[in-house]
Amino acid sequence: MKAFLRKYKKLHIWLLADLLALLAFFSLRGQRPLMNAIADHFTGPLRRGLGKLSHLVPFSVMELVEVLAILAAAGYVIWSAVSVARAKGRRRERACGLTLGALCAVLTVWAGFCLLWGVNYWTDGFQDKSGIHARPVALEDLRAVTEYFADRVAETAGDVERDESGLFAVPREEILRNSVHAYDGITEDFPFLAFDDPGVKPMFFSRLMSALDFTGFYSSFTGESNVNVDSPACMLPSTVAHELAHQRGFASEQECNFLAVLASTTCADPAYQYSGWLIGYVYLGNALYSQDPEGYRAIRETLPEEARLDLAYNNAYWAQFQDTPVQKASSKVYDGILKSYGDERGVQSYGAVVDLLVAYYK
Repeated sequence: MKAFLRKYKKLHIWLLADLLALLAFFSLRGQRPLMNAIADHFTGPLRRGLGKLSHLVPFSVMELVEVLAILAAAGYVIWSAVSVARAKGRRRERACGLTLGALCAVLTVWAGFCLLWGVNYWTDGFQDKSGIHARPVALEDLRAVTEYFADRVAETAGDVERDESGLFAVPREEILRNSVHAYDGITEDFPFLAFDDPGVKPMFFSRLMSALDFTGFYSSFTGESNVNVDSPACMLPSTVAHELAHQRGFASEQECNFLAVLASTTCADPAYQYSGWLIGYVYLGNALYSQDPEGYRAIRETLPEEARLDLAYNNAYWAQFQDTPVQKASSKVYDGILKSYGDERGVQSYGAVVDLLVAYYK
């Protein structure tokens, strides 16, 4: 044992540093002033700097890093297997050393994520900064706000470009290009949302992201907001606004969903307005249906044909990925990640956006 420790002294020091960093994070994460200070003065500026560097190229640096990481991991496994096979009399020692090296690398990535993004789960959120808080929702208020959103969907459905079948057909390139103005309409009311948006990037592996049940992804390591451009375009503007909310340092999924609706519906771009009202209607309508199916159906009947077509197309697209082993595993892992950083609702936090929408719009 002593010989092993001496031979792999640097790896053990590396392991100790990782464990101390993680211990410090999980011990101190409940200290809100400290987490705010770290996010405001260190990790926030660092992520913004990384984002500026990443946006010097048009493709997703995050995806490139992930591909390289997968290739490196596969190469390391193959090299390790060969190295252990050639070690002969000391195969066990060699295997332990290689495993220790892999463990250190994984823990370093985890510690880096905790520093760059994990702290944001413990900082002041949108509700803290705005004074708008989610409250228990009365059925009559839920019904009224759902009807209000349905009316706005009806008003804006005809303002966007459509194809010959009546489906939303605003080019994805145009939506991404206009992403830098997504938050222009709400920064006056909420100055803390002001941010020099560099825009968002389309993901090359968008189809794979759909299979994993992701519409977008914010990478804290590269400071990029990445969006799935394979999924239906009618929801893309609101997805863009959601990822840009993460870029502003908000980790809560429910708050980012709310901000996606608020930013999109106040944006000057008709495509963003329609998408914001539409996704907001989906959140509210799903909640209303669970409590008052007949009330939901009555409101749904007021939607124009164009909106119904968009919703049907969106549902059909995502139905092909539901309940697959990949989708289930991805949801379970992501749910565990959210809960490990203090979001006790896990993926169910996506439904809590309804409380905020009703509290704001009623």
